[in-house]
Amino acid sequence: MRKYFGTDGIRGTVGQFPITPEFVLKLGWAAGKVLVKNSQGGKVVIGKDTRISGYMFESVLEAGLTAAGVDSLLVGPMPTPAVAYLTRTFRADAGMVISASHNPFHDNGIKFFSKDGTKLNDEIELEIEKYLDQDMDSLPSELLGKAYRIEDAAARYIEFCKASVPHDFSLKGMKIVLDCAHGAAYHIAPYVFKELGAEVISIGISPDGLNINKDVGATHTDPLAKKVLQERADLGIAFDGDADRVMMIDSQGNLVNGDQLVQLIAESMHADGQLDGGVVGTLMTNVAVEQKLKDKGISFVRANVGDRYVMEALKKNNWSIGGESSGHVISLEHNTTGDGIVAALRSLYALKVLNCKLNQWASENPLAPQCLINVRVTDAKKALESEKLQDEIVKVEKELNDSGRVLIRASGTEPLIRVMVEAAEEIVAKSKAEQIAGCIS
Repeated sequence: MRKYFGTDGIRGTVGQFPITPEFVLKLGWAAGKVLVKNSQGGKVVIGKDTRISGYMFESVLEAGLTAAGVDSLLVGPMPTPAVAYLTRTFRADAGMVISASHNPFHDNGIKFFSKDGTKLNDEIELEIEKYLDQDMDSLPSELLGKAYRIEDAAARYIEFCKASVPHDFSLKGMKIVLDCAHGAAYHIAPYVFKELGAEVISIGISPDGLNINKDVGATHTDPLAKKVLQERADLGIAFDGDADRVMMIDSQGNLVNGDQLVQLIAESMHADGQLDGGVVGTLMTNVAVEQKLKDKGISFVRANVGDRYVMEALKKNNWSIGGESSGHVISLEHNTTGDGIVAALRSLYALKVLNCKLNQWASENPLAPQCLINVRVTDAKKALESEKLQDEIVKVEKELNDSGRVLIRASGTEPLIRVMVEAAEEIVAKSKAEQIAGCIS
């Protein structure tokens, strides 16, 4: 049982335990002790998104690592997948990202990567937690770590993203609207797509520390849809605050989510003879995606919700492509974690391989009606174990018979219970999801 770590690092409200300067200072020290077994000479890459508290937590993380004898490589505002890449390219012992992903500015957290650029396993997280329950100390002055600012980190990552598609692939003639959520991709994504030849119109590229994810980005795609229609663009691309998620908008203003992007990429790889194995989705993956892939002879398995579990299933099956409806798309051929910019590029390349436009492909691959409702709670465990809720779930499942399914789970990053219902008709999915959400409330 992990005490501090959730499904993706440690996250919470700034100023409330554990997201306090004191705790994060000790977290840096504890992580340094565990991730760099031979502390002398070890180094860790530290990146962050654009929320205002990132300055404070960058400083204390650096101090904690320094006390453990570990050097810090500071790369500033940088997408989470960029830190995974830079950790590998700098041959660092670990990577850390100060981010609360798609959450509002008043939240923050710390994500971790191993030296291979992958999320930490449970055993390492538990070892870090053991140190967090010990008294913090400091090495002698001559053994303390140092800090270095890496000035060319953004340029390195831009070139990495461009290299994820063939060198002769061009976006010339395409008009694309980008929404960077006032987050970590604001100074990177526009250059990637412009340098590949696209006409780029950008929104969400003016971070002030307080506006990250505020009514923009992958979790708020309406402004992007309106801009796509207004500009008569070919499509729109939305990232979340740390750019490990991506959503798309077609030329008609319709949302194309992470499930569909995984399907699109997998279909193009299959058509190109490049798909080695199958596809990993999650318990939330739309049933229509599963059926479409199987109709094309592509194997599909479901993992628990969370990109770390998608990654585990990919490694177990020795496959390369997987993701979540929320926009985490993992392409192990290119990066070791969900990468919004790379996933967007791979999706655009997939359209070229399949010789179609996004709106055409999306109209031919509709999703099954699905309704997702988030219910805020004070005690998710208690709510989920409620006999009344269990009875309500059984009742709804009987009413749906074999024409739909129900999934109820606690969020791993917020105090929410997520209610998902799929049905043959949208009105039925909505009413049944509201029925269960009302029971929880």
